[in-house]
Amino acid sequence: MITDIVILAAGQGTRMRSAKPKVLHTIAGKPMVEHVINQAQTIANSRIHLVVGHGAEQVQDALSGYELNFVTQTDQLGTGHAVAQALPHLTSGSRVLILYGDVPLTPAAVMIDMLEQVSSDNMSLLTVELADPQGYGRIVRTDGEISAIVEHKDASEAQRAIAEINTGIMAVSQQHLAQWLPALSCENAQGEYYLTDIIAMAANEGVSVVGRQPEFEQQVQGVNNRLQQAELERWHQLQLAENLMVNGASLADPNRIDIRGTLTTGNDCFIDFNTLFEGNVVLGNGVQVGPNCVLKNCTIADGTVIDANSIIDDSSVAENCLIGPFARLRPKTELQAGAKVGNFVETKKSVIGPGAKINHLTYIGDAEIGAKVNVGAGTITCNYDGINKFKTVVGAGAFIGSNSSLVAPITVGENAVIGAGSTITKNVDDAALSVARGRQISKANWNK
Repeated sequence: MITDIVILAAGQGTRMRSAKPKVLHTIAGKPMVEHVINQAQTIANSRIHLVVGHGAEQVQDALSGYELNFVTQTDQLGTGHAVAQALPHLTSGSRVLILYGDVPLTPAAVMIDMLEQVSSDNMSLLTVELADPQGYGRIVRTDGEISAIVEHKDASEAQRAIAEINTGIMAVSQQHLAQWLPALSCENAQGEYYLTDIIAMAANEGVSVVGRQPEFEQQVQGVNNRLQQAELERWHQLQLAENLMVNGASLADPNRIDIRGTLTTGNDCFIDFNTLFEGNVVLGNGVQVGPNCVLKNCTIADGTVIDANSIIDDSSVAENCLIGPFARLRPKTELQAGAKVGNFVETKKSVIGPGAKINHLTYIGDAEIGAKVNVGAGTITCNYDGINKFKTVVGAGAFIGSNSSLVAPITVGENAVIGAGSTITKNVDDAALSVARGRQISKANWNK
C-alpha cells in the first residue's frame, strides 16, 4: 500500500528568537526536519510532502537534495489547516502518516508500527505520559478507549490533571482525512483549526483510535526554544555515546562527546573527553583519541593514537600512526602505516609515507613524503607563489634539517640530507648533501 507522509514545517518558531525557521535549527549538527525526513525515507513505497510556510525558501534551499513535494501553507491557521493544504496531493486510498519538523527523534520503527494499525476501521495516535503535561493537549478516554483530545487552553481542571498527552503524530487513512478535514472548526481559544479534533470525529463514527507510546518521551519531544533544543541535544548525544560503549568503545566521559554525523568504532577504542566527530568518521580497532580533538570525515586505522587538541579533516590515516598533540591534518592528507605527525604540525593535500616522522612545528602542503623520511622542526614546503600551487617530493630515507624551506616545485632524492636552516630551490640528487644558507659572520666587541 502507498504511504503518504506529511511533515508539518510551516511554523515560525518565535520562541527560538531567530531569523532562521525553527525546523532548520540543529540536533547533532543536522536540521531537525532532516532527522524526520531521514527516518521517514526508510518507509517503503512512500512519498513525503513537506508543508512549508515561514521561511519557505530557506527550508526548500536547505533540503534541495531530497525528493520532496513542497506544499505551501500561506496562512498559519493551525495543524488541521496545514494538513488540509497537503490533502489534494495525497494518493487516493493511501495510508497517511503525519509528522512534525520540530520533533526530530521519532524512530522509523515507531512510524511503521503506527502505519500497521491503519485500516477502514482504525487509525493510530502516538501519545506519551508526562510528569508535567503543562501546555499539551490531553488524551480523553471513554471506557479505556481514546475518544478525544482537548488542548490545554480549552481543558477543564479535571482534564488538565490527565498525564497522558497528545504528541500530534498520527496515522490515518486518506479517505478519513478527506472526510474529516473539511469539517474542522476554528471555534476554540486559539481560533485555529485543530488536527486533534478529528479524534472525536473518529470516535463518533466508530473508528477506533489505537494508542501507541514511544520507548522514551524524548523520541516525541518537540523543540520550541533553545533551552529545549539543548536538553534534547544532550539526551540524543548520550544515546549515541551509550551505543558506542555497547559496541566496544570506551569513553572517558559519555556526557562530553559530540557526534554530528556517523561515528563507527572498532573494538577497544578509547575516546577521551570533549571530542567532536563530524560527517562520516570510522575508527579502527584500538584507536585512541585524546581530549579536545575534532575529527571530520576521516578514516583512522587500527592502533593509531591521536593526542590532545588535534584536528583531522577529510583525511585517511593508516595503522599505528601517531598524531599530535596540537596537530592539524587538513583535507586530502594521507598518513601511511607508522607515520608520525607531531605537535604543531600542519599538513594539507599530502602523502606521508610509511614510518616518516614530522615531529614538530612544521607545514607540509602539496607534498609526497617518502618512507622513513625525517623532517626537522620548523620546516615548511613553500607550495604557493601567490597564484599557483606546486608540489614537493621527498624521497625515501631523506633527512630534512630543522628550519628548512623547500621551495616547490622541487624533488629531494632518496637518502638525501638537507642542512639545517637551508632554503632549497633546486632539485637534490639521491644521497646528496645540500646546504643553502648565508655564511656566518662574527664580530668581536660589537657595540649595540
